[in-house]
Amino acid sequence: MAGRNLVHGLHAVRWLLRRHPQRVRQVWLQIGRADDRAQDIADLARQAGVTVQRSEVRSLNALTNDAAHQGVVADVAPSRAWNDDELLEHLQKLEAPPFLLLLDGVQDPHNLGACLRTADACGVHAVVIPRDRAVGLTPAVRKVAAGAAETMPVAAVTNLARTMRDLKELNIWLVGTAADGEQVASAAKLDGALGIVMGGEGEGLRRLTRDSCDFVVRLPMVGSVESLNVSVATGMMLYEALRQRGAK
Repeated sequence: MAGRNLVHGLHAVRWLLRRHPQRVRQVWLQIGRADDRAQDIADLARQAGVTVQRSEVRSLNALTNDAAHQGVVADVAPSRAWNDDELLEHLQKLEAPPFLLLLDGVQDPHNLGACLRTADACGVHAVVIPRDRAVGLTPAVRKVAAGAAETMPVAAVTNLARTMRDLKELNIWLVGTAADGEQVASAAKLDGALGIVMGGEGEGLRRLTRDSCDFVVRLPMVGSVESLNVSVATGMMLYEALRQRGAK
């Protein structure tokens, strides 16, 4: 598998063929799969000049280590992280209120990969990470993200606090998350132009990052543990925001 960056699943592969066909190098479709969604993928691939190979399900299972591939796998050129200017340019083109996830120094690739998957599921427009002192789009992150690293825009910025100031100039509210937040997340206003700001493992939000937030909320904790894994807490925050945004 050296040199391959595999993405599987009907939604992810179709999205890439529609948005970034130049990055798709090959597509494998399960033999006998002839429904409309599989045919749409085959048509999009051929229109883009991408080779489509029909394969037995056991071959697809081997390619994906028995993941739930839905009968479609693609070899894709890895995405690259945006810089600060590309992030701001992207946000200014959005027709909907921006919905962002900012991660302040997450270092575990499994946590970043899980955050990317949840961000993709919740309709986040981009994930913002620091370029230094944080994990980037490594092969381990891409594997855990299971395709979300290729469909979710990631911006690696040189100075997170400065980027947060730039986001405020676009009228984006920045909401930090900490155990001693001023109010519980469900009581805060999390719709509209919004950036959810999560701290890294152990340290949580750094002081300058926290000071750059408009307000800080907490997740309710009624058991004996004092904190949650950052990817779990991120999922809870994003889904609370999605609930308030009407799950559109």
